[in-house]
Formats: sequence, C-alpha cells, structure tokens
Amino acid sequence: MDSKRRQLIAGISLAGAGFVINACRRTSNSGSASNKSDEPAPGEAAPVEVTAAEDLMREHGILRRALLVYRESAIRLRQDASSVPPEVLEKAAVLFRVFGEDYHEKNLEEVYILPVVKNLPGVAAGYVDVLMNQHTRGREITDYFLSITKAERIPSNSVETVAKALESFARMYEHHAAIEDTVVFPAWKDAIGQAEFDEVGGKFEEIEHQTFGDDGFEAALKRMEDIETSLGLSNLDMFTAPLPTK
Repeated sequence: MDSKRRQLIAGISLAGAGFVINACRRTSNSGSASNKSDEPAPGEAAPVEVTAAEDLMREHGILRRALLVYRESAIRLRQDASSVPPEVLEKAAVLFRVFGEDYHEKNLEEVYILPVVKNLPGVAAGYVDVLMNQHTRGREITDYFLSITKAERIPSNSVETVAKALESFARMYEHHAAIEDTVVFPAWKDAIGQAEFDEVGGKFEEIEHQTFGDDGFEAALKRMEDIETSLGLSNLDMFTAPLPTK
C-alpha cells in the first residue's frame, strides 16, 4: 500500500477524534448501574441510545451516500472524464473499504449476524450465501477502483469500464442493503431475543471504538460529507425529482 493510501485510511480512522460524541454513543441495557462519571455535564445533552439494528442501518446510510457518489460519478465520467478527480473516487473507495467492507461487513455482519441467520428457518436464511458472495465481489470491485484511481486521471480508454463498474457496484449494494434492512436484520433480532440483542449493541460499540479509536460513524459521516462537497453533491434539493412533462 502506497503512502497516499495509508494517509487516507489513517484519515478515516482518526477523523472522529475531535468530535463531541456523547449524543451518538449507545448505552448498555445489561442491568448494571450507571457510573456517575458517565452522567452528562450541566448543559450537555444526555446520551441517546442507539440499538444494534439502528446502528447497522445508519451505517448503511453512510454506504448508500457513497453509492450515490458512484452513480453520479459514472454519469459525469461519460460526459467529461476530467470532471471527476481520481482522488475523490479513491477517497470514496477507501471509505467503503475501511468503514463498509472491513468494519461493517467483516467485523459485524459476518461474525454476529449472517451465521445466526444462516441457521434459521424461513426466507432470510436463503439470502445469506448470496449476501456473502456479494461481499466478496464488492471487495474485488473496490480493489479495482483503488487500482484505477492511482493515476492523475482516469485513462480515456477505461472511462466506460469504470462507469459501468460504478453503476453495477451501486446497483448490487442498493438491493443488498435493502434486503438486509427489511429481511435479514429483523430475522436476526427476532432470533437472538431482546437480552442478547442489547448485549450485542454494547459489543458493536466496543468493536467500533477498537477499530477507529473513537466514534467511527461520526468519522465516516464527516468524510462522506467532504467527498460530497468536493463533487458538488451536498445540496439535497438538487435531487428533487421534476414533475413529468406532458
């Protein structure tokens, strides 16, 4: 891995260090008494509990925003390849790798969720092998994105290949995340019961802090906002659909 990419990955890991994260941290329902040091200071907002399922789905929100960047970049590449700086796509790919593939998928879904769902009766179990295969394919395509964005610009003879890869990656993960949110995660929650569900929420928080040194969601959110801004995609109103014309 070259020094530029190491710096980008370090940026993801460390970007959350300066954030006030009390309002985003989960609180444990394990039944233990609260430590007085955890009480909010006067005038400070009390911590807001985020359950394991809510955490997984808000992480999906970060990844969906990365997919929007991919789709918009594919459109722009076809119009004018120079309008999409390779370093911006590289940052998006590194974000998806570090936060999505290495953390969300490998450390959470593939350890705590998919093995449980695989052994359940019903529809959810039938999705597990496909989801795992898509995790693998996603990592292969991310490797391609990281490779193609090393240069100062995307080669003209690679523009259509890159655009198609961005679109197919986004298409795959849009459906992938939707199935997890609507079928797989609810089945997992029902299977493990409330007590274990609460315990896993605390474990997810621990893994997040071990991985990123602080609040990984806040770090990834800040990086995602920076990427959107650099491409002029930070104005939500620009995506408001027009009325059909007669």
